[in-house]
Amino acid sequence: MIDRDALTFELNDLLQVQQFQDYCPNGLQVAGRPKIKRLVTGVTASLALIEAAIQANADAILVHHGYFWKNEDPCIVGIKHQRIAKLIQSDVNLYAYHLPLDAHPKYGNNVQLAKKLGIDLDKPLAAEPLVWTGTLSEPLSGKVLANYLLQVLAHEPIHIEGCKRLIRKVAWCSGGAQNYITAAANAGVDAYISGEISESTTHIARELGIDYFAAGHHATERYGVQAVGEYLAKHFGLEHQFINIPNPA
Repeated sequence: MIDRDALTFELNDLLQVQQFQDYCPNGLQVAGRPKIKRLVTGVTASLALIEAAIQANADAILVHHGYFWKNEDPCIVGIKHQRIAKLIQSDVNLYAYHLPLDAHPKYGNNVQLAKKLGIDLDKPLAAEPLVWTGTLSEPLSGKVLANYLLQVLAHEPIHIEGCKRLIRKVAWCSGGAQNYITAAANAGVDAYISGEISESTTHIARELGIDYFAAGHHATERYGVQAVGEYLAKHFGLEHQFINIPNPA
């Protein structure tokens, strides 16, 4: 068991929230009971996740996608009211970490995704620190790599073939990071992996001569929050459960 304030300090320190200018507040977004023993982690603080966490007797929920995004309507009405009311009525804490969870060099989404895919890490790009580079253990064709992503992530990727060569060096950034494709190509990689694709991404990939894989926003961002949950369970004796709410996007 851990005090809520102590857990807040530990998470903020671990994920170095002060280093980021983000699109949302990072940290404790909705306060609940002051003592935390059971932690549920998930990707997005949807109503379905909240209800599943309450059913699992969670004292706190830790997610990557929380609330209060930049430029959204600040009024607590509609869907936002339903979610926040459910948390408050059940006295459950909600923690959310966005860019800090993507970027962490040990527990972050990008490093954990590379670990899941068996990519040998190199380093983040100097120009775009959220984009990592690395190498595959053996060169693969684009079709073989697409099938490998399907098998590992259980999500069929959209594959844009931009080069005919075998793929060895790759860059990646989880979630909605398709706009980093030019920075990835400039780093000299054979392929770029992210979560989403825009209409323009296809043309950019073909014209830059780089393969692009949209492997799913949800599918690529499941692993950082689990790693942090496992860390907290180990160091503070918390009970931890990851709850996956299926999402095809």
